[in-house]
Amino acid sequence: MNAFANVVPPMLDSHELRKIALAAGADDCGLVAIDNAALDDQRADILAAFPFARTLISFVVKMNRENIRSPARSLANIEFHHAGHECDEIARTIVETLEGLGRRAAYPPLAFPMEAERWPGKMWVVAHKPVAVAAGLGRMGIHRNVIHPKFGNFILLGTVVIDMDVAHDCMPIDYNPCLECKLCIAACPTGAIAPDGHFDFSACYTHNYREFMGGFTDFVETIADAKNARAYREKFDDAETVSMWQSLAYGPNYKAAYCLAVCPAGEDVIGAYRDDKKNFLSAVLDPLKEKVETIYVRRGSDAEDYVARRFPHKRIKHVGASIRLTNVDNFLASLRNAFQRNKSEGLGAVYHFSFTGARRRQATVVIADKRLSVENGLVGQPDLAVTADSETWIRFLRKETSLPWALLSRRIKLRGDPRLLMAFGKCFPG
Repeated sequence: MNAFANVVPPMLDSHELRKIALAAGADDCGLVAIDNAALDDQRADILAAFPFARTLISFVVKMNRENIRSPARSLANIEFHHAGHECDEIARTIVETLEGLGRRAAYPPLAFPMEAERWPGKMWVVAHKPVAVAAGLGRMGIHRNVIHPKFGNFILLGTVVIDMDVAHDCMPIDYNPCLECKLCIAACPTGAIAPDGHFDFSACYTHNYREFMGGFTDFVETIADAKNARAYREKFDDAETVSMWQSLAYGPNYKAAYCLAVCPAGEDVIGAYRDDKKNFLSAVLDPLKEKVETIYVRRGSDAEDYVARRFPHKRIKHVGASIRLTNVDNFLASLRNAFQRNKSEGLGAVYHFSFTGARRRQATVVIADKRLSVENGLVGQPDLAVTADSETWIRFLRKETSLPWALLSRRIKLRGDPRLLMAFGKCFPG
């Protein structure tokens, strides 16, 4: 029997929904219809988890700024954790209220837990940032964080999915609160944010998420490879081990998030920057730049070069791959995030990839002018054509089999200048 049969729940308008969200503790909220074009790339995933979804309530929770700004990461991380738990509790309270009114409603977590079996693919059910932008709660800054017009980027985001269409006037705001002051660029310890707007996902993820998902996997594999305790201590000092334990015991800790800390945008935030810029820089930006700390990078990456050049007082530590590829689909999907544009300088080539075996895919990768594009199918004339058994290719990338063996056994075949494969590899260290 259908549990929802013969039930006629009340219709709620946008004002009533906003009142419910604010009463639950949200600091601001907006609405997005499930058929909004901003949700085109995640609508199928939302409906798979919430088949009844018609409208999404997006809401904001403010964070305390001075904790986030502190060079002491314990202060910043306790605020992230507390506000994150608050965000999930607010979402749960909204759902509880709506269910009490007879409506179907549910919520995804702010962050964790996620659908871990999808790793290293898309683990999250709802991408909160584009939902918030569509709901009029802010715009993305060059640091890839949503900036609320009043609260700035000192916010966390939540989403609640409900079962009814709601007339509303929520829409993206018509200006970007981002000042383009470039303080996030100056503060980032890995060079992940470039002045021209380029974002190096790999640099940010490798360092800032060292004690999350992929970084933890690399940590475990290092332990497995160590012959004894002494060999382990040659890889990790006691402080790093304790830090990893702390993340496991109390929640994953970010290594930086300095881009949030220094952002002066937002009506409630901008005063100190506008009134005394010099003092703002010395009080907020300089302590983060001057902090002596370990920066985690991939060997041969743009981040490694940037830290050595920009922050010679910070210690560089090389770490293993944060994301282990499992199939050719996530290999192709990962290229944009892993691309190191400075390592591609002088390279201009078209690559055709044809994968056979268990997973069959064809794709064209173009690297030129320090930019990368990936297209499905074989497009144009290749400078290098790679035909590979899909499982062998992944084992090669994971260093579980050698390229010479794969070439001799014809499991990987090259047509064109083989030096271009080496040039390709330099663009994706590790």
